[in-house]
Amino acid sequence: MTPMLRQVTRMTTRTFNNLTRRGLLTSAAAMAIVAPLPALALTDASARRLVDGIVGDINRIIASGGSLASMISSFEKIFVKYADVSIIAQSVLGPDARSASPAQMRAYIAAFQGYVARKYGKRFQEFVGGRIEVQSTRQVKTWHEVITTAYLKGQSPFEVRFLVSDRSGRELFFDMVIEGISLRTSERAEIGAMLDRNRGSIDGLIADLKKAG
Repeated sequence: MTPMLRQVTRMTTRTFNNLTRRGLLTSAAAMAIVAPLPALALTDASARRLVDGIVGDINRIIASGGSLASMISSFEKIFVKYADVSIIAQSVLGPDARSASPAQMRAYIAAFQGYVARKYGKRFQEFVGGRIEVQSTRQVKTWHEVITTAYLKGQSPFEVRFLVSDRSGRELFFDMVIEGISLRTSERAEIGAMLDRNRGSIDGLIADLKKAG
């Protein structure tokens, strides 16, 4: 071994030894949150099939004439079935997700799921007598965007876009953009405000989410 190679080896060993167990665990946690799984063969056609399923289920709920409570319950089932709930919830929480324990993350994701179902499920009352139609699909970087149009009684049609990816190992939507407003972006601001009110407490945020929506 040459003197230069011995020096590089010593430097590498010192650097490795300086890594604390806490640092390694933090890095691993961060990678677990953001690292995507191997991509599947996501295509325009498969992304459209997913959204066709979403739209079909939503249109059936609209046509059912059920109560608001039943509509909210049905929307939560749709959200769980077709959305990448964990990715959306973690993205909305942002860097604070890294400080949460596994138990807190499970509780937060469950609370976030119910919160979204109540908040957006309430809008189904506006859709009674209307419908949603799939218009087109296109690939954007590593995901696919499926564009739909919502037709409501007494209102001008408006656009709803579903962003579909297979990063979690199956095809799911990871964002919904209604009239140009992203669910993830708008909820990131809402969740951030809730977290601020709770002085950064994840448990306080979970409690608030269970009551909100």
